[in-house]
Amino acid sequence: MHKNSFITWATGLIVTMMAGCNDMNNYSVSPNHLLSFSTDTVSFDTVFTTIGSTTGYFMIYNRNEEALKIDKIVLAGGSRSNFRINVDGRKGDLFGDIPVWKKDSLYVMVEVTVDPNDENTPFVIYDSIVFLTNGMTQSVLLEAYGQNAHILKGGTTFAANTTLTAERPYLVYDSIMIPEGVTVNIEQGASFYMHSKAKWLIDGTIKANGTQEKPVVFRGDRLNNYSFLISYDNIPAQWDGLFFGASSFENELHYTLIRNGISGLTFKKSTPDRKKMTISNSQIKNMDGNVLRSENCHIEASNTEFSNASRYLVMLAGGKYQFSHCTMANYMPGSFISNLSGRFEKCLVLSDSIAGGEDNSEKFPLQQAYFDNCIIDGSMPADTTVLYSGEIDFLTGENYLNGHDEQFNYRFNHCVMKTKKTENGRFNEVLFAESPKYMKSSGKNRDDKYDFVFDFRLDDESAGIGKADRSISEQYPVDRMGVNRLTGENGPSIGAYEYVPQKKEDGNKK
Repeated sequence: MHKNSFITWATGLIVTMMAGCNDMNNYSVSPNHLLSFSTDTVSFDTVFTTIGSTTGYFMIYNRNEEALKIDKIVLAGGSRSNFRINVDGRKGDLFGDIPVWKKDSLYVMVEVTVDPNDENTPFVIYDSIVFLTNGMTQSVLLEAYGQNAHILKGGTTFAANTTLTAERPYLVYDSIMIPEGVTVNIEQGASFYMHSKAKWLIDGTIKANGTQEKPVVFRGDRLNNYSFLISYDNIPAQWDGLFFGASSFENELHYTLIRNGISGLTFKKSTPDRKKMTISNSQIKNMDGNVLRSENCHIEASNTEFSNASRYLVMLAGGKYQFSHCTMANYMPGSFISNLSGRFEKCLVLSDSIAGGEDNSEKFPLQQAYFDNCIIDGSMPADTTVLYSGEIDFLTGENYLNGHDEQFNYRFNHCVMKTKKTENGRFNEVLFAESPKYMKSSGKNRDDKYDFVFDFRLDDESAGIGKADRSISEQYPVDRMGVNRLTGENGPSIGAYEYVPQKKEDGNKK
């Protein structure tokens, strides 16, 4: 740049900056020019006592055409408050003369720590942030629900039969171990908040006795949001999972919710001569690995949703299995799957071998894999040119692909399956290559961002409505949500959820 041109440019820049400073010094004094906030209340759903803090945030906006000066920002509770605030990078409980340019904003971060008390039920604490601008007072409410918890740290082994109550939630660090011969009963309404890498190692027996109103819950311990739009409660890989050893039998999960782990239920190589697990009216979802993986076990599941995994949703290698009125749906968002662009494993995989080291594998007959009134679906396209593809995969010899009563014994009865149509008699009254319409299968919110919130209840005109085998439905007359399958005019429907006609805002059915 020529010297004279540079001087001219620099002079103009200085004049512009001075004009900007003059504009900034001309604050509005009108009481009609108020602040706006991204929320009127910053809420923390549950904060465990003695465990440190959790963080929330909100924005202050000046939507006016003139700059404003906030005379005071005050944390009402002062230094004794359970809350702490940070205003645009500055910590404290009292701030003065804070300028906000026209059409500009400030960022406020809020932390909360809850002191313990003697209560078992959640308790609420409040405070507020007060803003004084041009003689006008505005405020943002702060509220947190505190909860005392049982803290299990350093590895916990239950050496004798134990009952875990719902009196307080359990915050679990490290591992919980149930040795062979020990039974742990879990009362209805009990909840387990699992820290990173925490897991259950079960060589004995676990019986989770949830109800529809008070389910048993296993989930991660992060209670804040990943972003404005995504809760950590729904993001996978928050903790390890539940692992069942060879000696573990007669396990039961009733009305149990398991979510956001690396894996869900992992059953190590065992024997199908004794029942390994009964699952009913449960939901196991949003895993970074497999939702359910079993090696030569005996498992029965009914009225249960298995959904969203970055690997196999349900992998059954050898053994004996019965799934009735279950929904298996994998719509895991590709951008969050172990840093991969998408998933490559099928929703349901049946195998008569277990992979070993150095390309070796052990053969275990698939004695029985029966699916009645089930949905097997996902985001992968149905391959209409190859048998047993799409969202199912059969890992067996060529001679057994069409089924074999001793080595590879499978059956699909009145199911909705995303795979090529076949005349194989082991598929009875199956709806092929169709994805049902769900209440919410995309996992997106109004801003088109993944939020990991799904709803696999059937929507109007969905495949599977009224198509269930009624003789099977009579054995499970009420679905996972308590809806009767047999009394509605549209039922019974395939899957874990009986179809309920949706209503428009005017109250009429769609």
